[in-house]
Amino acid sequence: MFHTSAFFFVLAGLCVCQAKVVDLTSANFDTVVNGDKFAFVEFFAPWCGHCKALAPTYEKLGEAFANSDDVVIAKVDADGEKSLGSRFDVSGYPTLKYFPKGSTSAEEYSGGRDIKDLVSFVESKSGARANKALFKTNVVDLDSGNFDSIAMDKTKDVLVEFYAPWCGHCKRLAPTYDLVGKAFKNEPNCVVAKVDADSEKDLGERFGVTGFPTLKFFPKDNKEGEEYNGGREEQDFIDFLNEKCKTNRVSGGGINQEAGRIDKYDDFVKDFMADQDKRDAILAEAKSLIDAQENTKMATYYTKVMERVQSKGDSFVTVELDRLKRLMEGSISNSKKDEFSMRSNILAQFKLDVTKEEL
Repeated sequence: MFHTSAFFFVLAGLCVCQAKVVDLTSANFDTVVNGDKFAFVEFFAPWCGHCKALAPTYEKLGEAFANSDDVVIAKVDADGEKSLGSRFDVSGYPTLKYFPKGSTSAEEYSGGRDIKDLVSFVESKSGARANKALFKTNVVDLDSGNFDSIAMDKTKDVLVEFYAPWCGHCKRLAPTYDLVGKAFKNEPNCVVAKVDADSEKDLGERFGVTGFPTLKFFPKDNKEGEEYNGGREEQDFIDFLNEKCKTNRVSGGGINQEAGRIDKYDDFVKDFMADQDKRDAILAEAKSLIDAQENTKMATYYTKVMERVQSKGDSFVTVELDRLKRLMEGSISNSKKDEFSMRSNILAQFKLDVTKEEL
């Protein structure tokens, strides 16, 4: 029984140490921070605004060293664990302390709190290497070297956040802004970008940036830049960019049910499915107007579906929708997924008119 209990005790300790950010209490602190590994510890309070702002960055730090055998990234609720806060002279939140490998004596961390600063510090002190792949962002980083080639490109609509790494509002916006970047990642001419205007002061001054974060939109036809004053939730940005860029993106990077569709050709579909005797004439007219459409590729697809319905029957629509669904569930490129989604949107117009009672 003793050996079994000891086994589970050791196993529990291993599980704690392998967590991305280890939660420490008075019960496990000395077991985890025991000198065997380099330990980086945040002493926080749940009600602390600065702690809340740091939290996403600190989670990233934990992820960066999650697979390291020599590093522990941990945190202590020092408001709940007052004895630990007192023991390590914590007088404000958040307080960051580190424990070198081979020592249980705390040393104060007074460096920057950007993810790059934290990772660099832990690497330099521990000798471990972070998983840098986790820091890939969906937002394009701009600086004096590439700003004009991207933001001033008259073939692109570009939303730019001017931020400072130390700015609390910027840190809170960062996760949302990255999601917006993800939504438009497959739109080469609708770019979501950011500038560290604290380092790139010339760019900030050039565009009259006086506070952080400042968001400016650089449409194809106005490279002076327009102030963005809309909401700062993910959907606010998505709605804004869809309107300005004439896109149909949704959260996560997919496209909505309007993508690929053409109003004139939706009308053709309605008439085509309603009257079999007129199908040849409607198909001929739809073909004759392809070159007049902005999206000739999708207009052509409408007519190809009409031809397949003519040759294979109305059931072709359901069969093809099912085929595209299977393809999209497989491993395909984002561009192919967009193409198949647009085709599905068009096919659905035929199906809605054929089988309303089934839906």
